[in-house]
Amino acid sequence: MSVSITREAALRIALAARELDDVAPRDLVSALAERLDLPLTETKLKSVTVADLQMILQGDDVIATGVPRDNLKQAVRLLWGEGVSGSDLPAVAPYADGDLPGSIRVACASNNGGELDGHFGSCERFLVYQVSPAALRLVDIRPTLEADHAEDRNVARAELIKDCQVVTCNRSAGRPPPRWCAPACTLKVGAGGTAASTLLQLQQALNSPPPWLARAMGVEAGSLAKFTEAAEES
Repeated sequence: MSVSITREAALRIALAARELDDVAPRDLVSALAERLDLPLTETKLKSVTVADLQMILQGDDVIATGVPRDNLKQAVRLLWGEGVSGSDLPAVAPYADGDLPGSIRVACASNNGGELDGHFGSCERFLVYQVSPAALRLVDIRPTLEADHAEDRNVARAELIKDCQVVTCNRSAGRPPPRWCAPACTLKVGAGGTAASTLLQLQQALNSPPPWLARAMGVEAGSLAKFTEAAEES
């Protein structure tokens, strides 16, 4: 059986299978694919509950009815990505709307861990950061494998990050996203460095944003503020 799966999802499933008494990783992959549909991504694995896993293990392909509940819980945690040994993905921090006043949401094209080393049309995932003048927080990781199975992959990728005002990509990794399907602003950066370190420069510009960033934020450009003040005083 040929299964479309992200590398991170494959790692999580392999570790979860160790908790499930003689369940082969290949059998668990097949059973999860039947229940969750292809492709298998980290996002889909996050939806699996203990009850779901019990049903999966008792299905036609995998029979493992005697697994202790503690093992089931640990396997589900691993599927969610909690405490996964060998994962290179950065940790996602909790976030609720309004937590970071004056912030914008930025999607970073990435292929490896927390690196900003991909481009819009071929990166393995988008690292989604909430960026305010005072804080920088990774709020989500969105794999692109499912979008790549869509009829129009560019449209599907754009839909994946439609809540982001800015997308950042590596200028040496390929062409930028088409203008008609990208977020409000595309920021192309040089090779090397993590997404977080690159976004520190963007963070410093939020208090007095240049015109391109002001448009993405929906505010007045900092470089124009002095002219507005002069007009109001006259």
